[in-house]
Amino acid sequence: MILVTGAAGKTGLAVIAALSQKGEAVRALVRRPAQEAFVREAGSVEVVVGDMSHTEVWPPAMDGIRAVYHIAPNMHPEEVLMGRNALNRARETGVEHFVFHSVLHPQTATMPHHWNKLRVEEMIFESGLPFTILQPAAYMQNNLGGWRLIREDGVYRVPYPVSTRLSLVHLGDVAQVAARVLTEPGHTGATYELVGTQPLSQTEVAEALSQTLSRPVKAREITLAEWREQAEQDGTPEYAVEALLKMFRYYAAYGFVGSPGVLGWLLERAPRTLGEVLENWRTGD
Repeated sequence: MILVTGAAGKTGLAVIAALSQKGEAVRALVRRPAQEAFVREAGSVEVVVGDMSHTEVWPPAMDGIRAVYHIAPNMHPEEVLMGRNALNRARETGVEHFVFHSVLHPQTATMPHHWNKLRVEEMIFESGLPFTILQPAAYMQNNLGGWRLIREDGVYRVPYPVSTRLSLVHLGDVAQVAARVLTEPGHTGATYELVGTQPLSQTEVAEALSQTLSRPVKAREITLAEWREQAEQDGTPEYAVEALLKMFRYYAAYGFVGSPGVLGWLLERAPRTLGEVLENWRTGD
C-alpha cells in the first residue's frame, strides 16, 4: 500500500487518481474528516485523519505502508516539522521508498516555502531512506483561478510585470510521473525537475487565453497592495500571504524558469501545453 499525505489538495487527489489507475492501493492522510469523501472518490481505499505536525498521527498512517508520497500543506509554517515527523516514522517502519513533493528551485532563500522544502530535502538525504524528490514548476492550473473574471472582462491580472517569464507544468503530468516513480524501479536517489513549458511571459499567457476564448485577453499588472487586499478578503492565512508576496517579488526580479527535458523523458512524450489545459478548462466549464 502507498501512503499519500496532504491528500485532499489538488496534487494529492491527482496522485491518488493516477495510482488508482495503475491498480495501486492508496491510503490517504487528510487534515479534516470532511475531506474523506474527496479522497475516496479519487480512489483511496483507506483514510487516516490527523495533523501532520502531531507525532500521534503517523503510526496509523504508516502502518503496513510500502511507499510514501509526502505532500506538505501549501505554504504551511510547520512544513519542516511535518517532514521530520514523516521521515522519523518512515525510518521506524522501514518504508521502502520515500517520495517527496518539493518545488522547482528550492534553493531560493527569499521564498520561504521553497527554502523550507530544501530543509526537508536535506533531512531526506540524511535519513538513509531510499528516496526520490520531485521538483515541479508552477501549475498551469493556477493560472485559471480568475477564469470567470477573465471571461467577463478579458483581463488576465498578475501581481508582477507582464514581461515576467515563468515556466509552467500540467498537474496531470506531475501526477503521472509521481505514479511512475512510486511503482517502477530505477528512480531511487533521483531528484527530478518537472517543467512542462519553456518560460512564458504573462503577455504570452494572455495570448493563449485569447486563442482559447476566441476574444481578446490583455495581461495587466496589479499592485501587491491590490493582491493583498483580495487575498485577505478571501481568508488567506497571513503566513501564506507574506510568503506569496515574497514569491511575487522574486518572480518580478528573476522570473522562474526551467527546462521541459527531464519531464519529457519521464513521460516518454511531450509535456502537455498551456493551450491544452486551457481548452480542457473551457470545454469542461
